Amino acid sequence: MEATTQSLKIQWDALKQDNPKLRIRDAAKQMGVSEAELLATGLGQHVTRLNDQFMDLLKEVNTLGRVMALTRNEHCVHERKGIYKKASFNGHVGLVVTPDIDLRLFMNQWQFGFAVNEEGRRSLQFFDQTGEAVHKIYLVEESDQQAYETLVSKYTAEDQYQRIDAAAVKPTAAELPDADIDILQFQESWRNLQDTHDFHPLLRKHGLTRTQALRLAPDGFARQIEPVLIKQILEQASATQLEIMVFTGSAGCIQIHTGPVNRLLETGPWFNVLDPDFNMHLRLSGIQALWLVKKPTTDGLVHSLEAYDAEGNTIVQFFGKRKPGIPESAGWRNLLRETVNA
Repeated sequence: MEATTQSLKIQWDALKQDNPKLRIRDAAKQMGVSEAELLATGLGQHVTRLNDQFMDLLKEVNTLGRVMALTRNEHCVHERKGIYKKASFNGHVGLVVTPDIDLRLFMNQWQFGFAVNEEGRRSLQFFDQTGEAVHKIYLVEESDQQAYETLVSKYTAEDQYQRIDAAAVKPTAAELPDADIDILQFQESWRNLQDTHDFHPLLRKHGLTRTQALRLAPDGFARQIEPVLIKQILEQASATQLEIMVFTGSAGCIQIHTGPVNRLLETGPWFNVLDPDFNMHLRLSGIQALWLVKKPTTDGLVHSLEAYDAEGNTIVQFFGKRKPGIPESAGWRNLLRETVNA
């Protein structure tokens, strides 16, 4: 173990002694290092470095049986239990699409992987070039422990102590001046959207950030609302057992829950969904802006609630349950009409 890693380990151990409940992500921030670098101080003990064959590994996660998939950003944690099935890849873009585990994977962002066995809790954890977590997979009570051992053994890196060179976090890209945007052409293209998946290419074409695009949207297609309304909307969805879609993303993964939300609980700064198969922890204070957004599709208008932080990063998005070829649910539209006058 390198001297720098050893000194980091000593600092981390001391911090844990003083703050036994401190999570590693928060500790890394306090210590001015990345989570991957901090996790690597456990190599040779409770942490095993994985090789970079992440696509092949993900295709075999189904052997573990039921697991918990976790994807998060700074202000939202999304946890979903189920079985990984049908992991497929087209270039660096991957899909896992089942009613339980529903992921969009951007493998060009996956740089480091580890198997972690801490106090009996086993997981597979993946990080981007900056050492920020992109996705984690935790074993649950029903998981196949022997299959986990087999999988870890197969994908263990030959060099366990290769240096973790985490890249510096890039600053958020500056917006182009509105005067440099062809606003009329952008608005016309928005009104002519055929699919929600065409929205990101539209932004890229016009050089727009998401929040700038919402601000410059055609009249009636995007409106800012009070962030506190998220609670009211989720409470109403829970009361009516409405099936909704909840999207949360990191740099390398978007994770989706489709279904009802039941047990809601506010604890400190976090607003939580605490259901047997789906948990969400949303830091309301991190939401700088909440937008009601309408996008045309061949199946009719799609309405979403989109939360953004102070840097314009997407925190979480809510939709009514829908699939291509099927219009969004009337229940979702009714809920938005009643709560935010959509």
